Amino acid sequence: EKWGGASPPPLPPVKVLAAHLRRCRRVPGGPWLLDREEYRRPALAVSLVWLQGTVLAVEEGGSTVRLRDDSGPFVAQGVEKIPKGQPCLSAGKYVMVMGLVMSCSPEPTIRAVKMTDLSGNPLHRDMWQLEVEDLHRHVL
Repeated sequence: EKWGGASPPPLPPVKVLAAHLRRCRRVPGGPWLLDREEYRRPALAVSLVWLQGTVLAVEEGGSTVRLRDDSGPFVAQGVEKIPKGQPCLSAGKYVMVMGLVMSCSPEPTIRAVKMTDLSGNPLHRDMWQLEVEDLHRHVL
């Protein structure tokens, strides 16, 4: 058995919009719960999330990035520790950022573990919101 029975295999990141994270709530001592009432689906426990958005600003010596998707702003922290994260760090770039949920209010904040520049293909931006909504409506 690949995982040795000690712990479950890691869950894949959940694709979300900033607006989804703003509605998350935390179970005391437990996971973040993503409210999916709008899709008539049960709440979903999330920890590792995948967001896409435009870089608005890089702050605190390059460790914190403010971003925005079509649903609102969010923050990624710890980006200076990501291999290949540096080329993504300029205002106007459209990026994918994966990370662990740190807080959801007043603004969603994740600790980044991966960041990729998607600016070269406008299709990524054009399709993102539809892709995320379809995923929550029909798959997860």
